[in-house]
Amino acid sequence: MYKTTGLTHLINSTKYSLQGLKSAFKNETAFRHECFLACILIPLTFFLGETKIEIILMISSVLLVMALELLNSAVEAVVDRIGTERHELSGRAKDQGSASVFIALCIVGIVWGGIFILLTLQKCGKFLPHF
Repeated sequence: MYKTTGLTHLINSTKYSLQGLKSAFKNETAFRHECFLACILIPLTFFLGETKIEIILMISSVLLVMALELLNSAVEAVVDRIGTERHELSGRAKDQGSASVFIALCIVGIVWGGIFILLTLQKCGKFLPHF
């Protein structure tokens, strides 16, 4: 099997990545929901985030959810490809993939909630030390 290198490899890798995004958007409802929310939340970061680090954290937390959703969908596809019968290991793989997305969503809540609470307290005149 011939392996590409250099620019050809980069072009092919980009093509496969875009195919994966297109496939996920077409076949995965949760990924479509997350894309919709990303289209709302990412522009909001430039209004809500007061520092560059806040903006970076807010955007990264949203993208983390999307990345883990893609991995979760990939795990589910491989498990389903192996067989549709119920098996403890298949169930664990799917549940753990789902749990990773849940944890990423918790991170979004912590980052966005934390920044929102800090901004609200600052606007109310409460003194908060910088961390």
